[in-house]
Amino acid sequence: MTTGDGEIIVRAEKLTKDLDTSEGFVDALLGSAKKVKAVEGVDCELQEGETLGVVGESGCGKSTLARTILRLLEPTEGSIYFKGTDLADLSGERLRSTRKDVQMIFQDPQSSLDPRMKVGKIVEEPMQAHGMLDSEGRAARAQELLEKVGLDPQH
Repeated sequence: MTTGDGEIIVRAEKLTKDLDTSEGFVDALLGSAKKVKAVEGVDCELQEGETLGVVGESGCGKSTLARTILRLLEPTEGSIYFKGTDLADLSGERLRSTRKDVQMIFQDPQSSLDPRMKVGKIVEEPMQAHGMLDSEGRAARAQELLEKVGLDPQH
């Protein structure tokens, strides 16, 4: 984890996510579905300029935690704040708009990165998906970001 000096960007308080592990529709219908606590009581905060890595064994809840913080999964309990805004208060377009500022990097590079694409185009892809900048602006921003992390934009 790197340390930042800025405002708190993301804060989770007592975040819990239960997952349904029922055998099927009948279990769910009869109320015999089994629940497992994939994430339980997580408190964390991330300041501007910080990098946070979540590590653990396969199946321990890392991806579930990240998906819950992004509200791709609804939390069972707890609160999630992004730049001071309670994400539970957001829905529809306001939630989608907020997601433009947040991104999860998946642990499996084979499913995250297309080896047939240049790195610059991979960096541009989310900007294009969110309608940010024109083609030239996206290319310039991608070059700036690559240089910022020490990569040669020519690659």
